[in-house]
Amino acid sequence: MSWLTVRNTGAVAVCGAVLVAASPVFSASADAANPHADNAVAAAKWQAGELVDGGIPGFAGSDWGLTIDTMMALSATRSQPVALKAAADAVAANIRKYNSAEEWGMPGSRIAGATAKVLFAAVVADRDPTRFGDLDMRAETLDLIAGADAGDDAGRIRDKLTGSPDSSNAFGQSLAVLGLARSGGVPQSAVDFLIKQQCPSGGFRLYPGQLGSTGATCQDTPTTVLDPDSTGMAVQALLSAATESKSVGAAAAARKGADWLKSKQREDGSFGGSGPTAASNTNSTGLAGQALHAAGFPTEADKAAAWVAKHQITTDNAGAATKDVGTIAYNAEALTSAQAEGIPDFQRDQWRRATPQALLVLTDVPLGDLGKAPTQPTGTATTSPKPTDSGTPGPTGSATHTGSQTPSASTSATPTTSLSQTASASITASATTTTTAAGTGGSVSGGTSSSGGGGTTKGGGGSLARTGAQVGGLLMLSLGLVGTGLAVRAGARRKSGKHT
Repeated sequence: MSWLTVRNTGAVAVCGAVLVAASPVFSASADAANPHADNAVAAAKWQAGELVDGGIPGFAGSDWGLTIDTMMALSATRSQPVALKAAADAVAANIRKYNSAEEWGMPGSRIAGATAKVLFAAVVADRDPTRFGDLDMRAETLDLIAGADAGDDAGRIRDKLTGSPDSSNAFGQSLAVLGLARSGGVPQSAVDFLIKQQCPSGGFRLYPGQLGSTGATCQDTPTTVLDPDSTGMAVQALLSAATESKSVGAAAAARKGADWLKSKQREDGSFGGSGPTAASNTNSTGLAGQALHAAGFPTEADKAAAWVAKHQITTDNAGAATKDVGTIAYNAEALTSAQAEGIPDFQRDQWRRATPQALLVLTDVPLGDLGKAPTQPTGTATTSPKPTDSGTPGPTGSATHTGSQTPSASTSATPTTSLSQTASASITASATTTTTAAGTGGSVSGGTSSSGGGGTTKGGGGSLARTGAQVGGLLMLSLGLVGTGLAVRAGARRKSGKHT
């Protein structure tokens, strides 16, 4: 989600079985029409309306991690081709502003989560990853994967930032596996490193060797923090590696992770993240539900989708938010507030992060299938809506959203885990980098909505924390911190979006 805002994988530090085709467990069923297709289309239309010159407004200019989360959402619904192209063009033209610190005097620097997220963006948009923005993003991603001489880090996609701690995490690793598997093949070492982040119980930790699990391989202990968001990303990445690259051990690990997610689903169908985002929210539910669908658990996935749909602004329940039909609230509190008072500009950032990741579960399209031509079994109804960029009906009527062009600066400290987090670097107002335990899976995580990159820490309340701020702004702040001898590490992903 941010749909696919990847967890803080791009945060800048300042300061043994192969899936066989016959296995039905990992085959997404397409034998029935998707009852939530219209909800997904309406959500995508709203999100597309938030684009300004191809990018989603952020803290300082466009938030490229959240923009990529948006691309994933648009690709999943296949309903906004013009907007998807505009976003892809904008991302391609601004790659270095997102995946490096070159503008701030660090030539050759690279942020792992952001780099992997850009690679996946190219795949999602059906662009050539070796010439995306005139750059070879496949080669750049492979270049960041640690070699055999890296010891416990072998196979890990790592930042290339002189003097800064490595901020890569499970979100960025999953994005790298997804992007590489879909663009020619993923090295077994990268898959193996991702699998090492899975504890025996089946869940994945957000950061290697942190959050209660200090070893090279995740271990279940009383203090180990396992993250539903990270697990949802990892399950889908491993499924893609198993099918696209026949990676050893990927199918078994994906199955185990899906079983763990299934055990964590709440009675009402929802999921929470970890740490500050542990309460039920649409970001975590969208990503976890999408993973369950991809892994062959349609009943549980449908239950998650129904819960998310209840948090969508429709023509019937909009109240004061009639101009924002289609968008999806992070939680019940945010929905109630919007119905009573509308969605003011300073709160739009939260909705921009929640919507793209939440709508994933409404589409029945796994991350591993984004950008692929839809397939329709003979005699069955397609589960994907037809492409259209105008007049898309909302869940119960027509969406009238025109899209605000005012960058929002949310004052809320509540992050949602979006995929966009994965590739954005951000420092929360309170500098609570320790909340990374929360999440990234949760908060310090990220999804950008989305998904890899800088993350944000999830907070309480009914709003999402900003995750995915541009690297430039982060580095400017870092200069001051370095001057005073302080080192602050950006949290992993918000589940506000945990996105990158």
